[in-house]
Formats: sequence, C-alpha cells, structure tokens
Amino acid sequence: MRLGVDTGGTFTDFVWVDGHGRFRIHKQLSTPVDPSAAILQGVAVMGVSARTDVIHGSTVATNALLERRGARTALITTAGFTDVLAIGRQNRPDLYALTPQKPEPLVPAAWRFGVVERVSSQGVVLRPLDEDSVTAVLEAIQTDNIEAVAVCLLFSFLHPDHERQIKTRLQAANPALHISLSCEILPEYREYERTATTVINAYVAPLMSQYLSKLADGLAPRRLSVMQSNGGIISAATAGQQAAKTALSGPAGGVVGARFVSSQSGFTDIITFDMGGTSTDVALCPGHLPTTAEGEIADMPLRLPIIDIHTVGAGGGSLAAIDAGGALHVGPQSAGADPGPVCYGRSADREQHPKQASRVTVTDANLVLGRLDAHHFLGGTMTLDETAARDALADLAVIMKVSTPETAAWGVVQVANANMERAIRRISVERGHDPRRFTLVAFGGAGPLHACELAAALQIPRVLIPGVPGVLSALGMLAAAPTRDYSQTVMARREAWSVESAGWLAAQFAPLAARALAEMAAEGLEETAVTLQYSLDMRYVGQSHELTVTVSRENSDPISLFHDAHEARYGYRQAGAAVEMVTARVTAVATVQPPRLPIQPIGLSDPSAAYLGQKPVWFGGHAHTADLYDREKLQPGNQFAGPAVVFQYDTTAVIPPGWRVSVDAVGNLIASNLLVEK
Repeated sequence: MRLGVDTGGTFTDFVWVDGHGRFRIHKQLSTPVDPSAAILQGVAVMGVSARTDVIHGSTVATNALLERRGARTALITTAGFTDVLAIGRQNRPDLYALTPQKPEPLVPAAWRFGVVERVSSQGVVLRPLDEDSVTAVLEAIQTDNIEAVAVCLLFSFLHPDHERQIKTRLQAANPALHISLSCEILPEYREYERTATTVINAYVAPLMSQYLSKLADGLAPRRLSVMQSNGGIISAATAGQQAAKTALSGPAGGVVGARFVSSQSGFTDIITFDMGGTSTDVALCPGHLPTTAEGEIADMPLRLPIIDIHTVGAGGGSLAAIDAGGALHVGPQSAGADPGPVCYGRSADREQHPKQASRVTVTDANLVLGRLDAHHFLGGTMTLDETAARDALADLAVIMKVSTPETAAWGVVQVANANMERAIRRISVERGHDPRRFTLVAFGGAGPLHACELAAALQIPRVLIPGVPGVLSALGMLAAAPTRDYSQTVMARREAWSVESAGWLAAQFAPLAARALAEMAAEGLEETAVTLQYSLDMRYVGQSHELTVTVSRENSDPISLFHDAHEARYGYRQAGAAVEMVTARVTAVATVQPPRLPIQPIGLSDPSAAYLGQKPVWFGGHAHTADLYDREKLQPGNQFAGPAVVFQYDTTAVIPPGWRVSVDAVGNLIASNLLVEK
C-alpha cells in the first residue's frame, strides 16, 4: 500500500492505493506555516493504514529559497576566492536595465571565509591545508551562531581531501552543525555553479531535515520517501541531507504522472500542462523525461539533474491587477490558500487581509464565466461564494471601464491564457519542436479548465485529461522509481576512439557505479533490482557548453554518438575535430511496480447516463449553452461534443465549441480539436 502526497500552494493532494489496488483521492487545503499539518490531517481523514508507504512531494526547500528564510549559512572556500558567489557570471537577464540589480547571495560577505590551501587544475596539491586558518574560521562560526556550512574549495572535485579534513574539524567543534561538501554534492568543474549549488543545499538542508523529521514522526510507523527534482524518489533521511535535490519535487511528480497515464492511452510525445493554485508548470517530453543539469531557482544556478520544467506565475489563485498605464496583469502574485480566492468565502481571512482578499483571481473569473460551478467544487464538499466573486469582478469592471463582470472575467482569463501560451511556446517552438505533433496532457486543479483553449491557440490537435487530473502529481509519485545521480568531472580530449579509450572510460565510471550500488543497498535495494545508466557531457574543443550523450559502460563509441547528437541539435557536425569528455555521469534506477490503471471494455457512445443538464458558459467573449456531465458516470466509449463542462471531485474540465471528447479504456478523456483535424 502506498500514498502519494503533493503539497501545493493552495491544496495538498493525496492518492492512496490500498491493499486491494483501489485508488482513493483527497484534497486538503494547504497549511503554509506548517505543511505537515495538512498532510497529517489528510491522512487522518482518509484513514490511511499504518502499513502504507508515503511518497511526498515537498515545497519546503523551494519556498525557503524563494522567500530567503533558510538557515544561517557560512561558506568556506580557498583564500582569495570568497567573492566567487557574489561575482557569479556576466549574464544579464534584463538587457535593457541601465542599473541591473543582482540578487543578494544567500551567504553575506561577513560569513564567507577563506582558508589557506591550494590544489592545481590537475588535482596536484600546491599548498597543504593550513590548520591555523581553519581554527580561525571555526571561532568565527561559533561566534555568529552559524547553523549550516557549505565547503567549496578550488578544484576539490579532483582532490577532495582538504574538504573532508575541514568537515572533520567542523563536526568535532559542533556536532549539530549541518555541513555540505561540494565534493559530495557536485564534484564538477565551474566554480560559481558548484559553489552556488553547495550553498543552496546547506541553506535549505537544516529546515528540510527538521521538517521531514517532524513529518516522519507524525506518520510513524509509515515509511516516508521524498520525490526528487529528477523524477525519482529517495529516503526522507537522504532528502534531509541533500535537500537541494528536492527543490522541484512537486512539479517533477506531475511530469512523471503525465507520462505514466498518457502511455496507458498510447501517447508518447506529450506536452505536460500543470496548472495549480499558484503557478503553471510545463514540460515537453519527446518520448522520454526531459532532464537537464542547468537548472535555476530563485535566480541562482542549481547544477543538479532535474526534469526540464518551465514555470510561470499563472494559477487559479493568481491575482488580477491594473498597472499605472491601465493594462490588466494576472500574476505572478497569488492569493494562495490563505486567504485564497474571493469565492472561497473565508471571511475571517478577509478581515485579516482586507486588501488582498478583495482582489480578483483566475478562479473567481472562471466562476463568474460559468466554467466553475458553485455547487460542484471539490465534488460538492466545498461551496463557492458566487455573489462575492461577482461583486469583486464588478469592481474590477469599473476600473477596466468595461460594462459587465463577465467581460472583466473574460479579460482575466485571456491574460492568464496568454501567459501560459508563452510558456508552452518557450519549451516547444523556441526549441525547434512543432507542438502540432504532440498531445497536451492537462492536469492540476485548474489545468483542464484552460487546456483546450491553449491547445487551439497552438494548433495542438488533442488534449488528454487523466482520470484524476487534480491530483496527478501525487499519482506520479506512486509511479516514480528510487533514483540516485552521480557525476565526476574527467576533462579528457580524444580525437578518435580505441580499446585503450574504452578501458579509460570504464575506469572513470567504476567508482561512480560502486558508490551508486552501495548507497542504493543502504536504502534496502538489492543490486539485482538496480539498473545503472551511463552518460557523458561532451563538447568540441573550444566550446563552452556540453551535450549529454547516453553511452554503455564499455561498448559504445561516445565520439560518434556525440557527433550524431550535435548534428541533431545544431544541424552540423565537425567530424575531424577533437572532442572533450567533460563529466561522467551514472544514474541508478531501481525497479518499481507502478499503480495499475483498470482497463475496461469500450462500450456505447451515448453519455446520457452522465448528463446533468445545461447552463450558460462563456466562450469567445459571449455566453453559450453548454452541456454538463458527471465524470464519475462517464464510461469508456462515451462521446460528446463541446461546448461542455465535466465535473469531478478534483477538477473541472471545460470543452469549448469545435471540440469532441471520447472516453478511452483507462478512463482518460481524449479531447480532439475538430478544426485542426480538418
């Protein structure tokens, strides 16, 4: 028995597969001050068995970085290099800013310490670690009540002994101190990125470790695992020590879940569209999980393997506002769960937050447009205040100088759609992918409300709406496998491949593979249940960025594979040029049995058993009469045309005119754009 839990900005989602293989889902309002409270409440409400394993997607690390409320962190580096974190790169995200402002480093200058030591770029010790300089740093750390320390010495990925000596001294002086070593977190070259990633881990690890410890105690005797940003899971104890790996765990669960359910319906090339209460996450999956080691969070590089997800501040709780020039903006600010959209009717919260609670959200706009129903929200367990939403939209209509609340609401939805459309274009068209050959998988609490209109704007021919779209990220955690990533910079130049080269490459992979198997075994996973995947970051000599090429440990010719990959990405190859192998990577993946989606025979096309009636719903700037359906009563083989609205516990799906929907054998809704098909 397993329970997937995804903590979102507005709701905490639960998917429980019990001992009989039955799915049970639940949504609980999040508790931002203490996310574990909502989880424990949901577990109690569902009556989850004590013999259930819990897999959790957490936002604790993400929120700590975004809100700058992590641990008091110090940085220890080689003397003379303490400002690497502040100097960073010369990237300019805003080309036209005359006085650009870089974000403040997580570690202030007073807590960045240099120790006397030096290692060459070949890993040769030029100057041993000076113990007196370490003693001086220890005294300063104790005086300033530092909670966590990041240790990142120059070229320590080639010679890690000095970092380990410092860790031994730190632990002896203060056993409660959290210590992150760059040789363990990211043993790769590029000093700024390695330093920033190690600092991120140190900054959030104490908070994450404390949170997971409290949650594990509350869930006991249930075993707790945590979703990583790379789409795999790790134990709660490991996640507490390597917290940076969980920075995007919730969105990663959504992508894994989308691939899982879409594969059951025969679709492999998908674009995932996860619209929640606070933000929208999109990813393009051309038959595989899109991973990258060049992520970024809170304007800081995170050089750990993550699923390549693009996020925009557009969600159901995104706030609408008019700027000084009279233009309408939606997001990135959000009403969140507290106080939430106006229609949530949380009067006590409105008294505490009178300015925020009076502002319109995307959810309020959808309710006024008839796309949400006041009595069908959360399966009827929560009634929305349509009068309050209409009053708020009426106030916005006056400011916008439009005639009706519906017109103002239509404007809010269109601006939100434009923001999300740009996000999908960025991961598809701007990267050379034609969105017309993909299927849009819509999920999250608000994704199915907007998916068909976004697909129409991008000429995407079909939209897949899973059986439990509102909790798909939690379902994805049940389909995720235990996964660990390992890397080591190797920096070797090769003009051609040979038997000697193959032996050298096997020697580079060997220690990473041994570490992978040992650490997976420590988490209770037998070697026979673990698959090792090998890859190399490669580039032509003189290039500054690499391509990651998947190889076998012994039999591949990585140079030929790199030429092919380079031509596929950039349209050309330099067959006679020397190639650099920059970083060796090993990924350990354990075998997992994903949940089984029940397959039912295809029946009649008539959906009348699920028909609930009709109501006016706005499309294209004016009202249409839309058919209403109960998702739970739709059966495989049922078909119906838009305009329509489909209600279910965890979301509402909106089908515009010109679309036709069929229910497939696993219960997914497949919406087809008739105009694109023609």
